[in-house]
Amino acid sequence: MAFVSQKRNVGFHVPVARLLCLVMTDTDIFISGAGIAGMIGAALLARRGYRVTVCDPATPPEEMTSEGSDLRSTAYLAPSIAVLEEAGLWEKLVPDATPLEALRVMDSAGWPPRQTATRTFRPADLVLDAFGRNVMNWRAHRTLLGALRDAPNVTLMLGVGFADLLARDDRAFVTLTDGTRLTAKLVIGADGRTSPVREACGIETRIRRYGQKAVAFACTHDLPHQGISTEIYNAGGAMVTVPLADQNGSPASCIVWMDNGDAITALTRMEPDAFNARLADRAMHVLGPMRKATPLRVWPIVTQTVNQLIARRTALVAEAAHVMPPIGAQGLNTSIADMKTLADLLGEDPGDPDGLARYASLRHRDLAIRTAAIDAYNRLCRSGSGPIQAIRAAGLRGVADIAPLRQRIMKAGMGGA
Repeated sequence: MAFVSQKRNVGFHVPVARLLCLVMTDTDIFISGAGIAGMIGAALLARRGYRVTVCDPATPPEEMTSEGSDLRSTAYLAPSIAVLEEAGLWEKLVPDATPLEALRVMDSAGWPPRQTATRTFRPADLVLDAFGRNVMNWRAHRTLLGALRDAPNVTLMLGVGFADLLARDDRAFVTLTDGTRLTAKLVIGADGRTSPVREACGIETRIRRYGQKAVAFACTHDLPHQGISTEIYNAGGAMVTVPLADQNGSPASCIVWMDNGDAITALTRMEPDAFNARLADRAMHVLGPMRKATPLRVWPIVTQTVNQLIARRTALVAEAAHVMPPIGAQGLNTSIADMKTLADLLGEDPGDPDGLARYASLRHRDLAIRTAAIDAYNRLCRSGSGPIQAIRAAGLRGVADIAPLRQRIMKAGMGGA
């Protein structure tokens, strides 16, 4: 894979000789982005003996109701839990984790939704006691941040972002938004779908839009979830209910609700009673009466891919490298797989081009297959066409009822081949 020239004009030009004199510090690995994937990667790499510096322009919200808090949840699947254990982080997340003991998939048509097919997938098919453990993102972010503040080999720089990058054969020179300059043997862009590291490298993106948005929030409900995550398909997209620990004595779940953009906008303007009634209808009353318990967080649904995952002394991971619709718990689990693969390929010189090329080769195939599958699945699941809905329902029954196919699909969803 060809390397790109990495230089972006941010209003100043510093000759290399002068830049060397201005460098204030150095590190083995610099990570732009202190999101969940970036922090997991930092802890994993620090455990392996690298000096890691992490920066992020944002200061993470401390509470669920704080402005900008991430009210999505992540179902950490078994492979991701293994990475968290290796990084010394899982024991810190366990107290807030709720087991996912089954996945129920329901197809529906019309409004109010009418059930057309339902199947339940059990982890016993994969010789597991649970598919994974669910944790609210805002809580995971806060917990991981606390762990990194105490971690050896990790330097956190919050409230300051990445500004510019100049890569040479033996190191990269990084400039931050507060004027700080440092050197790193490897720069990792874990800084989201608008990644400034990716922009500095000149790496192109491809975006597929669906006219959809998603809204995420937590709710309480009358019926227990019994550790079952439910995906319910209807025209406009999927709704997913993911088990949470009880809140104030009531069963609770995290909701991710996809629909056409106008429909999601209308939801955000509803009065609470009307919203709650609509929510219970959309969930086909599997959890009984439901009550929104947090603010709503809305974002557009896209598939975004990059034309390359690496540049000189630089690797992209997580949403800097790929964005997918929130289906099947693939997003963050795929990002953790990026970090694990990259960490496994790094040597004494973490920015060695051979190791980065192997990372790009290994991740490219998996990401291409995974993003294409999720894209196609989202298009199928959001259709309101009668014939397509019939195919969707028949496909669900076929996948669930044919044991070898069911196990293969479940294994692929867990990150296997």
